[in-house]
Amino acid sequence: MTQAGRQGSPRNSSGRNSAGRNSAQGGAPRGGNRTGGAGQRPFSSDFTKGDRPFKHPKPREEAFIDPDLAADGTPAARPAAGGWKSGAPAGKTGAAKAGARKPGARKPGFGKEPGTPGALKPKPRTGAAKAAGPRAFGSERFGQNLGPVRKPSRNRGPRRDVPQSDLHDSDGIRLQKVMASAGVASRRVCEEMIAEGRVEVDGQVVTELGVRIDPKAAVIHVDGLRIQLDENMVYMVFNKPKGVVSTMEDPDGRPCISDFVRSTNRGERLFHVGRLDVATEGMLLLTNDGELANRLTHPSYEVPKTYLVQVRGPFPQGIGAELKAGVELEDGIASVDSFKLVDSTPGHVLIEVILHSGKNRIVRRLFDAVGFPVLRLVRVKVGPIGLGDQRQGSIRNLGKQEVGHLLASVGL
Repeated sequence: MTQAGRQGSPRNSSGRNSAGRNSAQGGAPRGGNRTGGAGQRPFSSDFTKGDRPFKHPKPREEAFIDPDLAADGTPAARPAAGGWKSGAPAGKTGAAKAGARKPGARKPGFGKEPGTPGALKPKPRTGAAKAAGPRAFGSERFGQNLGPVRKPSRNRGPRRDVPQSDLHDSDGIRLQKVMASAGVASRRVCEEMIAEGRVEVDGQVVTELGVRIDPKAAVIHVDGLRIQLDENMVYMVFNKPKGVVSTMEDPDGRPCISDFVRSTNRGERLFHVGRLDVATEGMLLLTNDGELANRLTHPSYEVPKTYLVQVRGPFPQGIGAELKAGVELEDGIASVDSFKLVDSTPGHVLIEVILHSGKNRIVRRLFDAVGFPVLRLVRVKVGPIGLGDQRQGSIRNLGKQEVGHLLASVGL
């Protein structure tokens, strides 16, 4: 065949040279719109014009191989076709069973005998330690951070279980109903508290449902917390400002406690628990519960009181240990239970002291004895009840949980 015949043959007309020549001249290749003609290589720019879009290949899923799973040290086989996502049920083939990963297989020490070096520690048994149930008065705002109930120094005796007949009052009200009416919790939760042995009536544990009691005579404790059933009792916290006298009435006309109580008191006679001198600020408890006021001030119950003391600095080391060891005053030796440096600024030092003594001006006299007169004194806590962020000159009622802690701290 001549050279001209070879150039004009159909075989060479669709070849690479012809396609390149036609493209250079601006014409379309003889193949028309066909993108996959013989000898023609498609470009990525033509993928959107064709009938078959390009798809990236899926990565192969590799089975996890754990040498600890094979007893002879050989690697585990891969799962059957389809992998873990194929939906094949587990355990059908030996290969799928060998490739499955056990829980905790990646943890160091997996497969070792318990007690050997590097072995995993055994998990504690579920339900070995019973979780604490709902707290009494758990929905109240105040009293959530008081911690466990502080028991008085006097021993009330061990708790003991008693039969239902010894405490049952046929004319009384069911115990769980009395607790629910007092705001402890719902009646159903109160029944759970009784069944768990968390409720005491007159100092004895009650674990049987259906016990009826007299609310006016019975004394109920939940987790050691006293439940006050007398709605006529009043318990208040007063943040006394400087210059106010710690009396209900003052013949000299000076500001006194009654000037602040008149707007909140309903006419009951209130007692102020303890005293603060005119220059001392801070917390005073007000109540019409005479027995509580007597026990809070009695030295045998050793109710702790917390003060913030400001003195001139610098404060040398060793003074705190001296105050804790005891300082001799004109009426005997006195000491503090706790001493902590809170803050220090140029020329002033703020100290927190805790003591249970109720002697007159005891904190001021202690610091005078060690050579650091008090510049400012604030009482911030009495027993389990704290002043918090209550503003000066204000009065607030204690919550039921706070009242329970306060009563239980003196054995009521």
